[in-house]
Amino acid sequence: MADKKLGRNLKKMIGYYRPYIGTFILDMIFALIASAIALVIPLVVRYITSEVVYFDPSDAKTKIIRLGILLVVLVVAQFGANYYITNIGHVMGAKMEYNMRSEIFSHYQKLSFSFFDDQKVGQLMSRITNDLFDITELLHHGPENLVISFIKIIGAFIILFGISKYLTAAAFILLPVMFLYVFFLNRKMRKAFRENRARIADINSKIEDNLSGIRVVKSFANEDIERAKFKEGNDAFLRTKKNSYRYLGLFQSGMTAFILLINVAVIVTGGVLISEGLVKIPDFIAFLLYINTFTEPIRVLVDFTEQFQNGYTGFERFMEILSIEPDIKDREGSLPLENVRGDITFDDVSFKYKDGSHRVLRHVNLDIEAGSYTALVGSSGGGKTTLCSLIPRFYDVTGGSIRIDGRDIRDVTVKSLRDHIGIVQQDVYLFAGTVIENISYGKPGSTREEIIEAAQLANAHDFIMELPNGYDTDIGQRGIKLSGGQKQRLSIARVFLKNPPILIFDEATSALDNESENIVKESLEKLAKNRTTIVIAHRLSTVRNAERILVLTEKGIEESGTHEDLMAQNGIYAGLYKWNA
Repeated sequence: MADKKLGRNLKKMIGYYRPYIGTFILDMIFALIASAIALVIPLVVRYITSEVVYFDPSDAKTKIIRLGILLVVLVVAQFGANYYITNIGHVMGAKMEYNMRSEIFSHYQKLSFSFFDDQKVGQLMSRITNDLFDITELLHHGPENLVISFIKIIGAFIILFGISKYLTAAAFILLPVMFLYVFFLNRKMRKAFRENRARIADINSKIEDNLSGIRVVKSFANEDIERAKFKEGNDAFLRTKKNSYRYLGLFQSGMTAFILLINVAVIVTGGVLISEGLVKIPDFIAFLLYINTFTEPIRVLVDFTEQFQNGYTGFERFMEILSIEPDIKDREGSLPLENVRGDITFDDVSFKYKDGSHRVLRHVNLDIEAGSYTALVGSSGGGKTTLCSLIPRFYDVTGGSIRIDGRDIRDVTVKSLRDHIGIVQQDVYLFAGTVIENISYGKPGSTREEIIEAAQLANAHDFIMELPNGYDTDIGQRGIKLSGGQKQRLSIARVFLKNPPILIFDEATSALDNESENIVKESLEKLAKNRTTIVIAHRLSTVRNAERILVLTEKGIEESGTHEDLMAQNGIYAGLYKWNA
């Protein structure tokens, strides 16, 4: 099973080279050239020390100058090859990282609320930043390092064997032991580096959580608690780092020791062979030079092993996300939702969250007529927000069906469904940027005149014009420079611009002061005119004029009627209303 997974991941990884195959081939060619030149230079040294020094002095001088010129040309060629590898090769790696980042970001956009309910933002960010950097370092440097190393090792072996088979045997006798050592520690390191990935993602998550809630932290003077929480994650990261560095230390120090032992074996064997006349001194010097050429790529392979651990464990985490299938997606044969009137029907709808032990909604049956104004009330946890979240398919029903104008919402495309629904929430989310950018989010490509008209309808134009740069004012992260009422009016302007036939107001005024509430309430009433509107109400006084009020509890919809009807029943609604009052 693990081998199949490795094979799938490597196949996927190789696929990222496809758009840059020309650049990759050139990168490999230049890697071959750089390796070949590294092998040629010791041969020239051997030729000079074993033959040229015995020429006639004037001929020897001429020959050495020519060989010197050849060496300079080889160095220039190697410079060009290395420049291509370092520059163009790195750009190729950056483009691959760009493609992978785009792929995982696009995949994030496809995943439903149920996925994000179980995730931490910092960990998701870690997969799109830290992990991808190490993956592309592996994708760029990995192949060229392997090519350079194997060319040098094979080339050096052939040349070494040609110089002296006895010295070659002495040099290679330790290799089997060394490779067994590498194999053993390689498995340990892979597990340790994967743990490192998880711990750094935890730290990122804690940092993101802290910085996002920094105002709450300071308002409660809980900086010490946050430092303690961060220390806990940081300590766990340090422990895993220590563990991985223990294996890495054994790995690298062991490799260094093996390489030195190879040199020792060659020196001792060479000394014995020279004393017995079986090896000439120039050949021994050349052999020592080639031993360095041979051991240097072994060091590169050592570094590649660490690079592979970092890159591949990051790629595994990358693939974990890509392998998650969106649970909200278009069915085969889905058609766009068009010419929407706004009739909404809940037919025996039940729902529970993935990790829920009980159903949030049980056998709900409900008909909402097009253009009607319906309020949902009830105690917290009764499922009001959940019921409304099912209409735009933020979650899918686990039983029954929801229809708009008689069409099951699972039979229409998700985008067209959501294009016809406008949502105003209690917790307004505004993006970092300007006022006009945030309003235009409701209908990308809108003209400035359309955006201003939407702001006027939302009672937002006047306060916008009082801002330092009007519609071009930067409102800060999450609109931090605006009041709650101002942020809410911008979110309403966004929906005015979208102009959908179905509206959902999720306790849109419950967090506002009385003055802001009245302004926002006026904007909402204007927006709701001639549209199918569902209001989730916390303050029951705000929905007294609703055409129909539904009381939702864990048992389902227990009461339905106008404010007067429900007060006359003296049931759940009447009790809630008197308590709110």
